[in-house]
Amino acid sequence: MPAGVSWPTYLKMFAASLLAMLAGAEVVHRYYRPDLTIPETPPKPGELRTELLGLQEKKHEPRVSQQ
Repeated sequence: MPAGVSWPTYLKMFAASLLAMLAGAEVVHRYYRPDLTIPETPPKPGELRTELLGLQEKKHEPRVSQQ
């Protein structure tokens, strides 16, 4: 028997955990309400709202250490 418990207890716990996982996914899905529409034309770079705008390419000056 798995985990040292009887099969009926194991199956009850498995079913309860599966239902809790599915219920949690449903709650998150309803809370965030994802946009599941497919646009006719693909968006241009920068138009997509899910892009991380803070990760744009930055120009860094090389640091020269002075001793």
